[in-house]
Amino acid sequence: MASRIFTPGLLDGHVALVTGGGTGLGRATAAELLACGASVVICGRREEVLETAAAELGERCSFVVGDVREQADAERIVDACLERHGRLDTLVNNAGGQYFVPAEGISLKGWQAVTRLNVGGTLTMARVAHERALRPARRGTIVNVTLSPHHGMPGMTHSGAARAAVEAATRELAQTWAADGVTVVAVAAGHFDTDALNKYPDVVRESVARSVPFGRLGRPEEHAWLITLLASPLGRVFGGSVVTLDGARDNWFGPWPPRSLLDEEGTVPTEERRART
Repeated sequence: MASRIFTPGLLDGHVALVTGGGTGLGRATAAELLACGASVVICGRREEVLETAAAELGERCSFVVGDVREQADAERIVDACLERHGRLDTLVNNAGGQYFVPAEGISLKGWQAVTRLNVGGTLTMARVAHERALRPARRGTIVNVTLSPHHGMPGMTHSGAARAAVEAATRELAQTWAADGVTVVAVAAGHFDTDALNKYPDVVRESVARSVPFGRLGRPEEHAWLITLLASPLGRVFGGSVVTLDGARDNWFGPWPPRSLLDEEGTVPTEERRART
């Protein structure tokens, strides 16, 4: 399927790696990169999800099962790209996650789990891609996906802090790695209409669109368009930037937390977490 907004062949010969590419915004990103001519490798921890996604996305999409938090897995994922395609041009650090809980209810274990994935996994993949593929080639782009709004998110303090750390690291790495021909940029994603919303409490799902000044949730393809633009030659001028795509959600102001987010007792609801292995 051709891209709706980019010229055909924009990314012909390009190789992209999308972490967390089997679902949601990661899958939408992979689809748009493919539509622009790139070959795409998606990775994640669930083989069946990746296998299904790769089959549906088409022959230029393949997958690698791995955990971005683990150094050995990160090396294996990047090496798979090099073995299959001989190069890596763009790494999209899309994998991430959090659970919904008031700040005072965050346990040390929970804080460390969110930080290890969102900060540790992102930095591990960035370093491995830089060392094994991008620096030797003297070119390439790393896109780190973070979250908006930047003025705080009730119920997601741990994730807000983790994503802020990634944005700070993005600025530092962009300056450090520019001499290697490598561009590092962050995208702060707002609220998008994906299946990921279904895991949050009802009151959150029902009110989230009303918190977006633009008046609606974002569409996954809009996020994918921005990532693809950053993967294009124009993306180099965004090095060190944090590009916010959130329907003006970052400009929101008013009572905190917003009343629409509270449950009947006037508190921020707590999400029941799934056990992780």
